[in-house]
Amino acid sequence: MTLAEAAAQADELAAKGAERELADLRKQWDEEVEAAARDADYRVRAQAYRAIGQFRYKQKLELLRRGLEDESPACRGSALISLELLSREQPGVVNKERPLLHHMVASDSNNAIRRLALVCLKNGSPQRDTIVLLEGIAGDDEIDNELRQSARKVAELLNRKSRAR
Repeated sequence: MTLAEAAAQADELAAKGAERELADLRKQWDEEVEAAARDADYRVRAQAYRAIGQFRYKQKLELLRRGLEDESPACRGSALISLELLSREQPGVVNKERPLLHHMVASDSNNAIRRLALVCLKNGSPQRDTIVLLEGIAGDDEIDNELRQSARKVAELLNRKSRAR
């Protein structure tokens, strides 16, 4: 079985709520995920960062941060997908990485990465600095229209969350 296959199996187990089987699979693939995240090939690293979310590896957040800072857009994207997945159950994951996510949303050279970072921010707490940043992006005519629309939607969602508190 490959790492990609094991990660897909882990995702299925997590969806079914089969925590015991998922824990066993995590234990079995722990070292392989670590090694893959340190591989020279960006494709292998990207798969490892994606697997962190699929395995629900909450203890590998430091490794995931390396993926967020990777030079490869594929690796950053995979890490963001995992961060978003992990933050659905635990918003503190996004709150911890908020400064880096702000930087990615505001200035990453890849618009897909910027949109993925936006998606992650929606799972965090509705902090004013995030809302202001997103509203600024939403109102900037020099920014890609799709990115502006995404920023507007996330800002509106965070505003609703803050009013509900």
